[in-house]
Amino acid sequence: MSITLHKGDLPDGLTLGPLVAIDSETMGLNPGRDRLCLVQLSSGDGTAHMVQIGQGQTSAPNLGRMLTDPATTKLFHFARFDIAMFKQYLGVTTAPLYCTKIASKLTRTFTDKHGLKDLCKELLGIELSKQQQSSDWGAVELTSEQLAYAASDVLYLHRLWEKLDGLLVREGRRELAEACFRFLPTRGQLDLLGYEDPDLFHH
Repeated sequence: MSITLHKGDLPDGLTLGPLVAIDSETMGLNPGRDRLCLVQLSSGDGTAHMVQIGQGQTSAPNLGRMLTDPATTKLFHFARFDIAMFKQYLGVTTAPLYCTKIASKLTRTFTDKHGLKDLCKELLGIELSKQQQSSDWGAVELTSEQLAYAASDVLYLHRLWEKLDGLLVREGRRELAEACFRFLPTRGQLDLLGYEDPDLFHH
């Protein structure tokens, strides 16, 4: 595993290929209150690039171009939250994208375990540590333990994508998944408007 930390934005000229695994770390789970602190990216080669977002920062031009690039598919686990944060704090609409949590829920209907830790263990035989999940991501200097934890959230997404995409094809639900992925930016905007609870789609 190799980790490169960037302050404020991705460097000019960095390319991570047509499928980029992405995750984020925040001060909490409320996009209207809890700021974006870190964005992790990987091309699936064992290297994680991380962008530390400063307090009050409202744009990251190179990162924003990647998030909106129509030729780059952004690969997430629970994309709904991350893309809402990117909209709120960087002002960008992330697309196109792929969400392994949705792919898991559409195919692995025999279980209710769809978390990243569960998927890595069951599909890849990899145990992820969640020890740093609740740490202070707004710190000016992040610890090596925090960075290693953050990297683990993106380093295995390509392998999960391969497994889950095969299941989507096998179960005849690839088209349905793609429709869900296209809707996610709208779902994220609804969350930012307060339609997360109560959900707009509830009775």
